[in-house]
Amino acid sequence: MDGVTVPDVEELRKTFDRDGYVIVSGLLDPDGLAALERSMVDLQGQLMRGELDPARHAGDVYTAVASGERAAHPHYVLDVGRLSPEVHDIFHHEVLIDVLQRCLGGVAPWEFDVSRGRDFGVVFQDARPGDRTGYSRIGWHTDRQAYPTSTFFPSIALTVHIDGTSPANGFLRVLPGSHNMSTDGMPEAFEKVPGEVALYCDAGDVLLHHCDLWHAAARATEDPPGGVRRHLRGSWHTGPQPAPGDVIEPFNKNAAR
Repeated sequence: MDGVTVPDVEELRKTFDRDGYVIVSGLLDPDGLAALERSMVDLQGQLMRGELDPARHAGDVYTAVASGERAAHPHYVLDVGRLSPEVHDIFHHEVLIDVLQRCLGGVAPWEFDVSRGRDFGVVFQDARPGDRTGYSRIGWHTDRQAYPTSTFFPSIALTVHIDGTSPANGFLRVLPGSHNMSTDGMPEAFEKVPGEVALYCDAGDVLLHHCDLWHAAARATEDPPGGVRRHLRGSWHTGPQPAPGDVIEPFNKNAAR
């Protein structure tokens, strides 16, 4: 298909092993990216209009923090992989599954979703600045810290970027190689970390990062629409897989906001 490229999977694995993250580009052509964006805008609208069950699909920052009023754009729409064929297809792309398996030491991964006890599934995230937003920046953390006593790690998170990232709309801060470190000395909030880099992605890029990678999200410097940063987030795991109906520990929201 025009606009779609096949990356060198082994080179991606080498980069991931070294840095704890890698960007996979070229898997979505312009039409595919546009279809994915339309699907997410539609689901976001359905949630605002009450056409989706908020108990199942609204995140915990669905309401605006400062005013207590419903946000103009819900920050989270949960479990979109079951609602959108476009989301399902990109998160199960054969190239990504190949990269995931190689990066996880050849072990076949499984998707961390609602059917396996999680309350998120693949999440559509809409980050934007402003005093009425509950999701504009995130402090330093690792993904494993979200479930500190669980054994379903190691894992790799996938982030599919609907918007490219920049200082204008925010970006990921990462410490390359920190997936091989402990969390000793990790800042409690947004402090500068020696050796950190700004990780910019283009629209359509897929970022893979290790569950132990130190990372944080920087706040946008522009107001919407230039300051809007939308993406999809899910994860694949290789630890023991919870059985359907198993209750896992609550999500530990430890990262500063």
